[in-house]
Amino acid sequence: MLYHSGMSEKFTIGLIQMSCGPEPAANLAKTLGKIREAARMGARVICLQELFRSQYFCREENAELFNLAEEIPGPTSEALGKIAKEMGVAIVGSLFERRAAGVYHNTAVVLNSDGALLGKYRKMHIPDDPLYYEKYYFTPGDLGFLNFDTASGRIGVLICWDQWYPEAARLAALGGANILFYPTAIGWHPAEKAEHGAAQLDAWRTIQRGHAIANGVYVAAVNRVGYEGTKESGLEFWGNSFVADPFGQVVAQASSDKEEILVVECDPGRVEETRRNWPFLRDRRIDAYQPILNRWNGK
Repeated sequence: MLYHSGMSEKFTIGLIQMSCGPEPAANLAKTLGKIREAARMGARVICLQELFRSQYFCREENAELFNLAEEIPGPTSEALGKIAKEMGVAIVGSLFERRAAGVYHNTAVVLNSDGALLGKYRKMHIPDDPLYYEKYYFTPGDLGFLNFDTASGRIGVLICWDQWYPEAARLAALGGANILFYPTAIGWHPAEKAEHGAAQLDAWRTIQRGHAIANGVYVAAVNRVGYEGTKESGLEFWGNSFVADPFGQVVAQASSDKEEILVVECDPGRVEETRRNWPFLRDRRIDAYQPILNRWNGK
């Protein structure tokens, strides 16, 4: 059900932007500490960056790295549920899910403020680019574009490469979410940064601001920072985690190179106000969109 005046309270979100080391246990401990810090700062829904338990292992194709995967429920989702209950917060956490032998997903879990596992979202769009060899590791998601009812409101969750697809944002927003979260791991190839880096970052920010505008929802993207890999073959994650309001205005943004916690108050009333004045959902021609289901409509 979409927002109606008086039916939804303001809520405060927290985005945890951090660097990751080579030891999963240390990354988890560090993350739990930052969740506590974000909760003390007032955040009630906290989103972690993509695959926060490890460095971004998809820089290479290595079968040994499948050992990083775990089942859900499993040790990490249980640790997140425990701290969610302890601090009274909802948490969105991105994990490497082992579904079965040979079937793995890039999956976000959503824990409610009582520690209960509300559900999970499996990344739908899987990239395959230099140093982003995700098709080697991840089976495309099969759960659809979901919403989750947390104690602080209804949220949508998508993951990284999903953020470039307006169809994904639209379907998540049509589920009634007031905010779309995007756990992310994106950065520059060092050899490209000087020539293309500013344009790449601007495109990343712009496409997501567009999702906020087109759907009249808040958008929150949380990215990692730091350099991972060798000097010759590595990624410099560009941070810049941000929150855009329902008309695409950036209301908070982190730096490109520092660990930060963004804490932002979101008002569902802004969703109502924006959609009344810019009624894009009202004017959709759902009778005319069948061709969008085709791969290509040219020759």
